[in-house]
Formats: sequence, structure tokens, C-alpha cells
Amino acid sequence: MHSQFTPKFIPKLASTLHSVHSNTISFKVLSSQAGDSSPQRPPAIISILRMIPDWADALKEQGMQRKRTLYNHEDWLQHRSSQRHVRHLLSSLSSRVILSLIPPVTAFTLVAVMIASYNTAVLMEWLPEFFPVLRTSSLPYQLTAPALALLLVFRTEASYSRFQEGRQIWVKVIAEVDDFARQVISTVESNEDSALKKLLLEYIMAFPVALKCHVTYGSDIGQDLRNRIEGDDLAMILKSKHRPRCIIEFISQSLRLLNLEESKRNVLESNLSCFHEGISTCEQLIGIPIPLSYTRLTSRFLVLWHLTLPVILWDDCHWIVVPATFISAASLFCIEEV
Repeated sequence: MHSQFTPKFIPKLASTLHSVHSNTISFKVLSSQAGDSSPQRPPAIISILRMIPDWADALKEQGMQRKRTLYNHEDWLQHRSSQRHVRHLLSSLSSRVILSLIPPVTAFTLVAVMIASYNTAVLMEWLPEFFPVLRTSSLPYQLTAPALALLLVFRTEASYSRFQEGRQIWVKVIAEVDDFARQVISTVESNEDSALKKLLLEYIMAFPVALKCHVTYGSDIGQDLRNRIEGDDLAMILKSKHRPRCIIEFISQSLRLLNLEESKRNVLESNLSCFHEGISTCEQLIGIPIPLSYTRLTSRFLVLWHLTLPVILWDDCHWIVVPATFISAASLFCIEEV
């Protein structure tokens, strides 16, 4: 059935969406000014050094776009299995978290190799006598280790709190969508409104899909809504600046066209407040990260810690500083990445 509803209010909807968009926070990637000359290509050595980080970042972003698994009873049985540790170990090479550790862990391990080689050359008198052995007391590390541990713990806790907030608002949106659809089905009983009722239900069920695509990088909302929204309405949504709010406007206009008592219409429209709350919360989670100063402090602390770790451990470990640095970097940066 072709939609006879959208053309009636498209002009009004377009102007409404324009005003909504003007008051909405948008997230854009900063680019160079229009009149700037084309960017210069980086030197060949820089391009070569960036190959591994770029490759690891590409794999990590691909993993971010995968659909999350919704667990059922069989999944929980497998998740609780005593063999899960072996399974997790064997799947390490496919973990996006572990793959993202390749650049930093490799870099710090190479630094440890260089320091160990230098100290060996000095001790073997392969270098002039004025070259010192790079070593120092481990007392500074013993004093600062608790601070690093607290930084990682607080960062992990903050990350989980954001995940928990996003999960709660998403569950609330899905529950509100189901309840809204139930109210429409039970409230709209007139046969004259059957076509409009069908369209309204389509818009309601399309909202969580549009919200998911709005906050997910690289999503294809046209593909996801192709079987849920008719062609003209879908084209209108795709052209809009803020697609979830466009669908809310579709729902609002549909409710105004229904032959309902004003009290029933107000009850149905009250459900839209949860939709707006879901949009605001999701945009807040996307636009406001963990305080950048805290993230940068943790990163700098980890980098300086592992750059000097071979010097601290040299007297006790000698060449064992290389595997020790590798294990330390892999462990601590894995916690930071999570």
C-alpha cells in the first residue's frame, strides 16, 4: 500500500525539522578550510611506521560495527563452561582488543630491546667508557605503582558506568516502543483510521532502528528501514538532518490526524517524551566522553612507565627486561583499552 499520508504534511514537517535541527547538537569532524591547498603527503618513513597502527585501527573499527550477541540459555551455558578459558585463549588473535595492542606493545618491546642492547654493549666495552649503563633504583616504581593501579581502576569503572547508562536507556526505549504500539493497537479502533494506524505503527517500530543508526558509526539506515518504511516516507527520513526526530514528527503528525478524543490523543503523545529522552541520553554519551584530561593522564602515565621500565629492571633482570616489558605492556594496555 502506497502512503497517502506523508504528502499531506511534508511542507510543514520540513520546516519543523529545520527548526529542530537548528537547536540540536551535531557532531562533525573538523576539516581544513575551503581555501586551503591540498594536504601534503607525509614522508615515506612516516607512512611505513603508520602501516601497523592503521591496520590495527581498521580491524578494531570493523569489530565495533559487528552486531552484539543477545544471549539465550544455550549461550549462557557456553559462557559458564569450564572450557571457556581455553576457548578465549584460542580466539585471542581474533580479538579486536588484543589486535589493537599490537602497535603500543611492539613499540615498548622494541625500546626494551634497544636499552638492553645498549647496556650490553656498554658492559662488554664495545662503546667508549664515558657511555653510562642505563639503570636506576626501583623505589620510584614501587611508590607510583598504586597510583597507576588506581588510574586504571577508575577508568574501567567510568567506562562500565557509561555502558550501564547506555544499556538502561536502550532497554527503556525498547520497552516504551512496545508499550506505545500496544496503546495504539488498543486505542485506535475506527476502520476509517486503519491505514493511518498501520503507518503509525510502522513509524513507532522504526524509531529504535533510526536511533541505533544515529549513534552507530558506519550504519546504513536506508538498508535497515527499507522493509519497515514505505518509499516516500523513507526518502523523507533519509533527507532529514536528524532522522530520529524526523520519525518522531511523523508520529506526532499521525496522532493529530487520528479520529480520537483529545484525552486519548494526549495519552498517546505523552509516550514521545521517552523517545526524546532516549535521543538526548544517547547523544550525550556520544558527545561527552570520559574527561579528556583523565584519559590523557592515564595514557601518559602508561607510556612513561613502560619507556623507563627496562631501565628500572635492568639490574635485576638484564635481558629478561624484554619479555617483562612485553608482559607488562600487554597487561596494562589491555586493561586501558577495555
